[in-house]
Amino acid sequence: MKVAPKVIFLFKDQDGLGPAFADALQPDPSSNLRRLEESFELPLERYGIGDRGARGEVVHFVDDRGVYQVSVLQMQSYEPPVLACALNEVLAQIMDETSETVPTLLVPFISSSSNLKWEKRSLPVDSRRICLYRLQIGRETDVTRAITAQAQKPPSPMEIHYEPLACFLHLVRVLKLPTVILVGRVGERFSEKGSTDALETLHTMGELLANNVGLCFSRDKVLWSNPSKTSRDGEEPWRALYG
Repeated sequence: MKVAPKVIFLFKDQDGLGPAFADALQPDPSSNLRRLEESFELPLERYGIGDRGARGEVVHFVDDRGVYQVSVLQMQSYEPPVLACALNEVLAQIMDETSETVPTLLVPFISSSSNLKWEKRSLPVDSRRICLYRLQIGRETDVTRAITAQAQKPPSPMEIHYEPLACFLHLVRVLKLPTVILVGRVGERFSEKGSTDALETLHTMGELLANNVGLCFSRDKVLWSNPSKTSRDGEEPWRALYG
């Protein structure tokens, strides 16, 4: 799978965060970039899964010489055990073994405090403050260095209780891929329609990413009016493996 050196990796899940980010990321008006959209479906037969594939969409931002500058990948969300197989296959495909440069992965994630555990307790939330945490994996690159300088480092290990992201985190650690996961922490109002803190966190995170990869984040194109609560605390004990 051909991708740019910088890949914004999104999950196309029930919350609609992935599509909201993908729609709002646009070429900077002062640049010569254009959008190129495509879909993919990767077979999973080698994992013993023959009835479905790893599916998703990719938006590439390409310059006037045809060079891919940024790719925005939305992967369909799956339940375990298919989830780990699909994620592993997508990551394997975007790691071009013939290329000298391994793509840098940038992953935005917004969650209520109940999906983030800190020393076995829910993180306290000051609803008046937008808080972005960063998790850096693999070697440092120019873009990871720039982004991590603008987000907070968790003072102690953070447990992510959201299966797709927890599994992704485990795999990129094993593969040692240069990755930054941006975690936007919001309160329980995350589950309310039109939650102001969730939308403001999305805007702040989107602008931070866009500014560091040469794109523009258009707030007018954000269609994310009813994010649903994703907490499944205690329902899937297996996810502790990826904490």
